Amino acid sequence: MYDRILLPTDGSTHAMTAAEHALALSRAFDATIHVLGVADIDRAAGLFDAGGVDEAFLERVRAETGTAVERTATLAAANDPVETAVVDGDPADAIADYVAEAAPDAIVMGTHGRRGITRFVAGSVTERVLRTATVPVFTVRCPDGEARAEGAEPTVGAAGEFPTCERVLLPTDGSGTAERAVDHAVAIADAIDGELHALNVVDVAAAGGQRDPVPSGTAVEALTEQGEAAVDAVAERADDAGVPVVTAVRQGFPESRIRTYARENGADVVVMGTHGRTGLGRVLLGSTVERLVRRAEMPVCAVPPADRDGVDEGGLP
Repeated sequence: MYDRILLPTDGSTHAMTAAEHALALSRAFDATIHVLGVADIDRAAGLFDAGGVDEAFLERVRAETGTAVERTATLAAANDPVETAVVDGDPADAIADYVAEAAPDAIVMGTHGRRGITRFVAGSVTERVLRTATVPVFTVRCPDGEARAEGAEPTVGAAGEFPTCERVLLPTDGSGTAERAVDHAVAIADAIDGELHALNVVDVAAAGGQRDPVPSGTAVEALTEQGEAAVDAVAERADDAGVPVVTAVRQGFPESRIRTYARENGADVVVMGTHGRTGLGRVLLGSTVERLVRRAEMPVCAVPPADRDGVDEGGLP
């Protein structure tokens, strides 16, 4: 499933937290880690007035980027395959170019990073990558209250497990893109010898529509049956792969219910497609992914649609 994993980094504590997950994920799949640093030269130069910027300063920006890459790469064990690269450019554009060239199977990024001249893995960059990526993007959020001290080294378990990962949560509505996410969720659960949780959330408010905010019991029953069919389909595929699976159907606002379920059941990673079913039975997977990326306590893996081939500047799908 994952032979090459791209890890963009700026050396910040948030990026280093993402590195923990990327390195452990690479070990679970015996994959090569590609550590990428982007020196945002144009942005750095733009902080100065029309008088220009000294070339020595730009070289320092490049050097700091290289140091961040080297520091991240040293987290890998001697037998972990790692490739490194440092390039100039706009971070999100450079990541897209690297994906096109190196063809990684997944990207792992922090949702926040250093602000200032050497800022790289900031939220805006991560969100741009999420909008345009053609491969799954794992976003790792480091809550401010839990951020390690600047310069402190993260630690990856000696056995190389995905950090504390035992349970994979897959919210699904049975749509095409949600189905594509099943493959990734099952593969991750299998690789870590973990348990898969398939969850469907019946969005009762959306089911009622604007004219009837309280849907009929028949409508809710129909949506519940669809949800049960969706999670049962996931369970069948998990069973075929020999992966333990738990299924559940809940009612409520999707993002809130997903986070509550994840917290109550100890989910360590959430895997979702970035598009869902439209119409009465939709579960708003697109906007839900965006909210989860920003609020979830655990990593979120956003699986893009198979036919994504362009840039969507209107926000996450």
